[in-house]
Amino acid sequence: MASTASAATGEDRTATIPYLSAAAQSSLYRNGKALTRRDRDGSDSAWQGTDLALQPMPLIDARGLAAAQRPTLEAHGFELHTRRLADPGLDFLDHEEVVRSYYPECVALVREASGARVVAAFDHNVRSAAGKNSKRRIEGGQQVQGPARVVHGDYTLTSAPQRLRDLTLPPTGNDTLRTALGDGEALLGAAEVEAALANGRYAIINVWRNIAEQPVATHPLALCDATSVTPEDLVVFEIHYHDRIGENYFSKHADRHRWYFWSALTRDEAVLIKQWDSTGQLARTNGANGDAAAPGQPSTFSFHTAFEDPQTPADAPDRWSIEVRCVALYD
Repeated sequence: MASTASAATGEDRTATIPYLSAAAQSSLYRNGKALTRRDRDGSDSAWQGTDLALQPMPLIDARGLAAAQRPTLEAHGFELHTRRLADPGLDFLDHEEVVRSYYPECVALVREASGARVVAAFDHNVRSAAGKNSKRRIEGGQQVQGPARVVHGDYTLTSAPQRLRDLTLPPTGNDTLRTALGDGEALLGAAEVEAALANGRYAIINVWRNIAEQPVATHPLALCDATSVTPEDLVVFEIHYHDRIGENYFSKHADRHRWYFWSALTRDEAVLIKQWDSTGQLARTNGANGDAAAPGQPSTFSFHTAFEDPQTPADAPDRWSIEVRCVALYD
């Protein structure tokens, strides 16, 4: 019988957060110093130039906050929604079922929360430490990935607009949409994307959900308030695929960072995580100032990571989660 043990809810924590070491060179643009290479399944090889430094940091359990204090997607870069699955029996380890049945649910949620005119889901990952260790493969898709245990944001000043342009092209072999679109079909039109890049607004927003029957207890998700981050914290991390190079931002430690989490996340909840917003202060000023310098401006992105909760029981069940990436285009 599966364990029902779980960590305490509604209580703040102090936990170690996996940052890059202080010796890492801050960078807004690619410099070949921190990188990994991925195989055709999308799995990482060894990381290069990424010495980690665990830092004890206070984490606020957002379940204990009054409504007016809860973090929001617009201001902080993340927010929680209660949203039951349309199909509670959905098989998240079936690639086609996720793309055809779950992607539309994510699109509807992001459209409702963001107010964007156009929303489209374009990618997803399933994560589990046990699934990664056993080399579990998604039916019709890639291998299960492990929880991402490093402070990171999924896009950069370079990779965010490039990813948007990539979505105007037919999917390549490593894209999750390759079987959902017709031959030669693209997810987005080139004209609307170029308009968004030139003088509009676009965002990339992840929908993160626990897909296990039990609430999350191991490797919970921590999220950093975007207003506490500045460009000096950022380090470009290059992801070398067989057909392109992607980029993330990793982060060095700063005492000013404010961290949040939601304890015991269930299958009926979804966390929206902003990965990039072209109207965010960091994006608009090309890195001249961070979000902290622009009160009232939209957040650019939220750093996030899995972490070890000191209150997790030893017999707690393994975390299984999915994140679906959505692109949002605004009027």
